[in-house]
Amino acid sequence: MSAASEPSFRDSVNIMVNRAMDLMDLPPGMAEKIRVCNATYTVRFGVRLRGEIKTFTGYRAVHSEHMEPVKGGIRFAMGVNQDEVEALAALMTYKCALVEAPYGGSKGGLRINPAEWEEHELEQITRRFAYELIKRDLINPSQNVPAPDMGTGEREMAWIADQYQRMHTTDINGPACVTGKPVNSGGIAGRTEATGRGVQYALQEFFRCPEDVAKAGLSGTLDGKRVVVQGLGNVGYHAAKFLSEEDGAKVITVIERDGRINNPDGLDIDALRNWIAETGGVKGFPNAWYGPDGPVGLEEECDILIPAALEGVIHKDNAAYIKAPLIIEAANGPVTATADDILKAKGTVIIPDMYANAGGVTVSYFEWVKNLSHIRFGRMQRRAEESRHQLLVDELSRLDTLLGDAWSMTPDFKSKYLKGAGELELVRSGLDDTMRGAYQDMAEVWRRRDDVTDMRTAAYLVAIGKVADSYRAKGL
Repeated sequence: MSAASEPSFRDSVNIMVNRAMDLMDLPPGMAEKIRVCNATYTVRFGVRLRGEIKTFTGYRAVHSEHMEPVKGGIRFAMGVNQDEVEALAALMTYKCALVEAPYGGSKGGLRINPAEWEEHELEQITRRFAYELIKRDLINPSQNVPAPDMGTGEREMAWIADQYQRMHTTDINGPACVTGKPVNSGGIAGRTEATGRGVQYALQEFFRCPEDVAKAGLSGTLDGKRVVVQGLGNVGYHAAKFLSEEDGAKVITVIERDGRINNPDGLDIDALRNWIAETGGVKGFPNAWYGPDGPVGLEEECDILIPAALEGVIHKDNAAYIKAPLIIEAANGPVTATADDILKAKGTVIIPDMYANAGGVTVSYFEWVKNLSHIRFGRMQRRAEESRHQLLVDELSRLDTLLGDAWSMTPDFKSKYLKGAGELELVRSGLDDTMRGAYQDMAEVWRRRDDVTDMRTAAYLVAIGKVADSYRAKGL
């Protein structure tokens, strides 16, 4: 992707925001207030490693404070830069508004290749980066709450939370300064899988709407649908696993750094994940065809394409060759604004990133609430639910005895019905409800307005409208 005419990631976000704003009646100055990034902090800090001082560059951008705290992940990657972080922070603003998570948008990044450092070195670097942000309240449970992103995970979030608590020893809400922590360090069940699970729930809701499915030239349910997944990291892996194991979809192609593999009968996602962990790539995976040119896999015949890696992988040079009638953006910004125009002209339906990958921030919200309430979800009501259900089961058992062979309970009904909802069940229920509600808000605009021809514009209209309402309530 080398043409000067191709917009940058930040430009793509701005183009898409402007398209939506052109269809809105916003007061003078409101559009600019919503569009601009409020502040970006750049930090350059040194850490003594391997006998010398190494200097690192990091960022934390705050796009909008229409609600506080602001929320957004921290990524560790060599490509991190101010424009990227500010674009991601803007996406977080609209994403949180769309799914009604009560946050403004933020994002952070550290220019580093995690693979180049030992674990203890990475901990030193992470703690120092956290220190620089914490002392400026750019990590704080009531002001700015990070989460994992590309190159970070539970481990890094636990280090950041511990660093915050070392610096704020009397803050009882300290664990809420960051989400995506391990469960045994104040995390929440279901957070690791949340973004991939959200992709699954988004597709399930899409396929519950026959009129929307028909717009993509598809029919029926997810069962049997051919899926291509680009990137088998945390998000791509969980989305592929759940869709294949629970919905009957066939993941026929997976694209990774070293190429792509294909099996028209469907790939074993868990086995493939283990293979990548052992060998570092997909090459040589048994019972699958291998091709060294990974990006070509985006152009394969399939029903659903899931880009779950980096931004800008579908661009002006390959958009015309994309054959998937339905794309769901599990990554942030995988389709450039130019490619978006090409795909729309072809009739491709795109479920946009700001909705599709909102599962992570939704469950992060649940974790933040859990940390502030200081109690595990389900702890107060689970056994009460089971006791109440037991009354019905006992009554049905009595009827079972009275009626004999004329009627009997389904064998596993009793055990399923008696089980009260624990934290994981409640998290999944809340995520499913959030994804369904947000989809309907977005799809209603898409269906109702003649001047809205795609789901992305509809999503921006809903999100920007909610942000504008928040600013109006503040008196702006």
